[in-house]
Amino acid sequence: MADPHNLKSAARTWKSMVDSNQALLLRKSGHDVHWWAERGHSAGVKSDAELREWMRTEHGITGYAQYAVSWEMFGYPEFMLRDADELLDGQYSDHPNLRPIANTLLAWAAAHPGVEIQMRKGYVSLHSSRRKFAQVTRANHTSVDVTLRLEAPIGERLKAVKVREGDFFDRKVRLTSEEEVDQEFLDTLETALEQNS
Repeated sequence: MADPHNLKSAARTWKSMVDSNQALLLRKSGHDVHWWAERGHSAGVKSDAELREWMRTEHGITGYAQYAVSWEMFGYPEFMLRDADELLDGQYSDHPNLRPIANTLLAWAAAHPGVEIQMRKGYVSLHSSRRKFAQVTRANHTSVDVTLRLEAPIGERLKAVKVREGDFFDRKVRLTSEEEVDQEFLDTLETALEQNS
């Protein structure tokens, strides 16, 4: 199994989102983030709100493509500059008792060539080549929730999650110890992966 303490090769951080937004901006406008930042400065744009308004009304650029320019002009949030290990450390720094649960889940994911691990500030998402199928989140002081995009009956461990219409992540397993990441649970995770591949 992969080393859960060194996930740099298996996990994508916020940098992947930055790269994706910059690529989107280039596709939409034909200009890269540096070109847009120079134009924004030349236009006297002084804030994120001004930038978004200027890009939308004068250039028709909206959504995620705007983020790329905003971050370039006004700076990246500190947590976005962290690597995968730092993000995971931050999630469990005050709850070391729960870190073994996360480590075991991520070792499973890293051992599957078809699974991509994406680190975020407050959670970790697991993706197939097609889409996200699971999210690992520290729920409280004593447990980690694994929310799943999964068609399966509710049971003793698999619980229903109340979600908004159109949200398919309506199943959850709550884990309170590393031992609960057992074969039964891993089979459930495997099924979620298969259904979303």
